Amino acid sequence: MPVLYIVVPCYNEEAVLSETAKRLGEKAAQLVKDEKVSKCRIMFVNDGSKDKTWEMIERFHAEDPETFTGLSLSRNRGHQNALLSGLMEAKNHADIIVSMDADLQDDINAVDAMVDKYNNEGCEVVYGVRNQRKTDTFFKRSTARMFYMGANVVYDHADYRLLSRRATEALGEFEEVNLFLRGIVPLIGFKSDKVYYDRGERFAGESKYPLKKMIAFAIDGITSFSVKPLKMITGAGFFMAVVALGFLIKAFVDHYTGHADAGWPSIMCSIWFIGGVQTVCIGVIGEYIGKIYGETKHRPRYIVEKYLG
Repeated sequence: MPVLYIVVPCYNEEAVLSETAKRLGEKAAQLVKDEKVSKCRIMFVNDGSKDKTWEMIERFHAEDPETFTGLSLSRNRGHQNALLSGLMEAKNHADIIVSMDADLQDDINAVDAMVDKYNNEGCEVVYGVRNQRKTDTFFKRSTARMFYMGANVVYDHADYRLLSRRATEALGEFEEVNLFLRGIVPLIGFKSDKVYYDRGERFAGESKYPLKKMIAFAIDGITSFSVKPLKMITGAGFFMAVVALGFLIKAFVDHYTGHADAGWPSIMCSIWFIGGVQTVCIGVIGEYIGKIYGETKHRPRYIVEKYLG
């Protein structure tokens, strides 16, 4: 029977972490009792939290070191890097690894089906896929569909998945600084399958992905500070395009009210529109240059400050 680690990245999760630890602890014991795994441990990854998240993780480990372990990053590095750090550490101890968020929105009972896919069918990558998105707003559902259309990812899958040790080691060979695991994991290959589940409401606390972060994540994953000026250029381009649309509307109004100056509306609309389009194009090119800039530095994606166990 395989050894299972469940990796849970955490950022300011003190409101929900006690319940998360309780439910995952019970699930770990049940998996061992049902002889699906020989051992199951929960690894919490503290992503530079500013609340008592790390203190709680230390307490869980002190109370039950066989079930709970954890590591703390030197500073906040973002969800994807925190998750990667846990995966890279867990692969040294586990045969299979399940990653999930701390908010309890993902159905932890789906872990059983994931493990069965590995044990019975030899699947080395198992994706947790939502049955539906009823808990999401209309805006989020709509933008999510556009996002999936623009990336090579599994539809309605976030970061709830099972990876074998071999698949995790293969994941470690990808050295992108601009980390986007949902797009990288499908590139690994190996036999894969899906497990469907119903996603619930967040148990407690606030979402760590408000609209602003969701948009940034959809564009380029994690954005470094050096790319922000390029984003401002892109925003300026869109602003100028909107102003051009405003001039176009004004031109129509002036024409039908008899206040139009011959030639002026068409010239102004052309100047603003072309300028806006050019600036947007420069901004998009700048996004790619910014990514290249970040990749060439080869800076570490994360630094582990403390490790329990």
